[in-house]
Amino acid sequence: MASYYNFDVDTPRQSAYGGVRSSNANIPAVLQAQPNGMYGTYGAALVPEPESPHDSKSSGSDKPRLLIMGMRRSGKSSIQRVVFHKMAPTETLFIESTTNVEKENVVSYIDFQIWDFPGQIDFSENSFDHDSLFARCGALVFVIDAQDEYNEALQRLVNTVSVAHKINPKIYFEVFIHKVDGLTEDLKIEAQQDVNQRIQEELGNLAGNENIHISCYLTSIYDHSIFEAFSKVVQKLISELPTLENLLDILCSTTGIEKAFLFDTECKIYVATDTSPVDMKSYELCSDMIDVVLDMAALYAEPVPPTLQPPISEKTTLDSEDSYSVIRLNNNMVLYMRSVSSRLALICLLREENFEQQGLIDYNFRVFKDSILEVFEVSRRETNGEGDFGENGTDAAGTIR
Repeated sequence: MASYYNFDVDTPRQSAYGGVRSSNANIPAVLQAQPNGMYGTYGAALVPEPESPHDSKSSGSDKPRLLIMGMRRSGKSSIQRVVFHKMAPTETLFIESTTNVEKENVVSYIDFQIWDFPGQIDFSENSFDHDSLFARCGALVFVIDAQDEYNEALQRLVNTVSVAHKINPKIYFEVFIHKVDGLTEDLKIEAQQDVNQRIQEELGNLAGNENIHISCYLTSIYDHSIFEAFSKVVQKLISELPTLENLLDILCSTTGIEKAFLFDTECKIYVATDTSPVDMKSYELCSDMIDVVLDMAALYAEPVPPTLQPPISEKTTLDSEDSYSVIRLNNNMVLYMRSVSSRLALICLLREENFEQQGLIDYNFRVFKDSILEVFEVSRRETNGEGDFGENGTDAAGTIR
């Protein structure tokens, strides 16, 4: 990994950001987000954050569900704690086994609900109400312990997938081959191939399962692989993803950026990236930059009385939508971070000679940001059913977008 030799942070200390503004600026046609055909049944709402979780009109039952299943002690709860609660991986050793279905709302720009199921119960059995369980499911994540015998886990996975697919063919099925940190590279590849092959063979033996597609990921809570895998899963719930990728492609092509990620800084999941292949080293650099910037911002932030301090989950947001950071690497590359909102940030990797035109990059970023906020606003109105848009960016009531 490249080392840092210069670090600049600018996080203005104005009042805390309270919501995304809808921009009224003129957006070039090439960057104009088109609302038509962007929304699906299970599209997670990329909407401006409400002033508090209780202000949102969307109840937990209305959100797309992400189900986490697997055998007992496979690491399901540990994954959830590390990704969404910022728990240190070493602390997950003391987590007790899940005994009941635990439901949690992820209130962010990626708005969905996580259901964590206990491993000792087989929910594919007929004694459970499968319609209510799978009808509103957006994705099903099945966790397999790569360091344990997984014959029983694969059989339960196949049974669960078969039942869920009959009820809801639109579910995305994802398999996390977990705890691979203790395996060599050869054993990792062997485990992934073995799991893939056996799943396809088992599904092929059951009638009506020929069109089921299952994605497999090698994961560990001790590196970035679990965040990378969860990013891929959550992106499938975002119906606006093609629009976001297109906007990132345009930004990269006009500014000389080699790779760009749109991160949710709350959980370090990237909402979208440009369509060029994701290099794991580049992703790790951009992901680590979030921790560096937030730690520096917290270090130099104005002191807050203990009685007024926010909950832990709210302490790691960016102080201002104008925050930015620059990290120069010793290989003539630059990491550039610009805040889109208090929870969403664009992190780019580009060559130092291209960063000399920072004014051009900042101008294009503002255009990109306005377009992104337009996508959020259209999605929010679509989710809340607030009416059709008229001419000049107004809805039926004449409100400016």
